[in-house]
Amino acid sequence: MQTGKKNNQIILLVEDNPDDVELTLRALKKNNILNEVVLANDGVEALDYFFARGAYEGRNTNDIPQVVLLDLKLPKVDGLEVLRQIRNYGPTKLLPVVVLTSSREEQDLIASYKLGANSYIRKPVDFTKFIEAVKQLGLYWLVLNEPPVIESGI
Repeated sequence: MQTGKKNNQIILLVEDNPDDVELTLRALKKNNILNEVVLANDGVEALDYFFARGAYEGRNTNDIPQVVLLDLKLPKVDGLEVLRQIRNYGPTKLLPVVVLTSSREEQDLIASYKLGANSYIRKPVDFTKFIEAVKQLGLYWLVLNEPPVIESGI
């Protein structure tokens, strides 16, 4: 899926379920989406990544992911709080965030959009459908979408 764009386009996958991580990575690979995937296993780890804390201390915060795939039901800090903090932080306030969750709760859907999610996708249980969903995600967010240029200090 990588085209003439920069080869360092990162996908931040925020997911605590190892089976869903493996499924997502397999679906990306099957669709030839070769971007580097950074995995955060919980909400705290995701926020540490964005704010260059903990294990990510010293990370260049100007290296913003191309897209974030965000689960909602996370340990330590839930996905909605992660989304809230991403939207309140200048360099990431316009970052494409795709909520990729198994939640069927209408309130999660509404809250996600109110907090600025760009898309809300319920994880299909069927792997074939999941592969197709990831293909569409990759095509849109990594190839077709034109992200804004975000200057630091905004």
